[in-house]
Amino acid sequence: MAHELHAADPSRLSNIGEIDWAALRQARIDLAACFRMAARLGLEEGICNHFSALVPGRDDLFLVNPYGLAFAEVTASSLLVCDFHGNVIDGDGRPEATAFYIHARLHKLVPRARAAFHTHMPYSTALSMVEGQPLVWAGQTALKFYGRTAVDDAYNGLALDEAEGDRIAATLGDADIVFLRNHGVMVCGPTIAEAWDDLYYLERAAEVQVKALSTGRRLTAVPAEIARRTYEQMREGDAESARLHLESVKRRLMREEPGFAA
Repeated sequence: MAHELHAADPSRLSNIGEIDWAALRQARIDLAACFRMAARLGLEEGICNHFSALVPGRDDLFLVNPYGLAFAEVTASSLLVCDFHGNVIDGDGRPEATAFYIHARLHKLVPRARAAFHTHMPYSTALSMVEGQPLVWAGQTALKFYGRTAVDDAYNGLALDEAEGDRIAATLGDADIVFLRNHGVMVCGPTIAEAWDDLYYLERAAEVQVKALSTGRRLTAVPAEIARRTYEQMREGDAESARLHLESVKRRLMREEPGFAA
């Protein structure tokens, strides 16, 4: 099923129920910071990738970038508020069609995924293109994702209806990261900060793995018992570490390109 995407209608703002506007403003700033730092790190591809997050306190509205802006151009105020029916509730422009069909369905079907980041970042995408499981548990950074990844093997071209979002949501299950075969990755988290932290470290883990494989020598995997224990050690303080990571990103951006928060 395909929804027609509708531009913002000011009259809808009076019919959407309660919104914590201060919390929404902070979510806009946090998400915009993720876009800007992702651009600096080369994690985006043109204007084709998208980050989204549920509006604080709501399970039926989400923030997403408008079609046509590069990550480096996104500001807090440029982000759109959309519902799950294709309506832009607040903001100028429309979401890119595949962004809507993937993110609306994912947020609707997996409400624990309050933030969902989709990129074609190069090293993680490279691992989505090779045979077998994308990550080998051979590097410490990769162990952050031990037991947290899934693979969607059913590449069917562009997501121009709800089927792909439904499939990704079903594939996600209890995982937080989905490698989309021949396509890219989807990183989900309970907060914007945790999704950002995972996105960043996933690409770092993938980069190290690709470089290690390029030597032509066999990778030395960490034994499963140690991999599991290391993952559990990392998870103990992960939410706070993610929060501090995003705070450091925002401090840097406020010094160097404060317009992101406008």
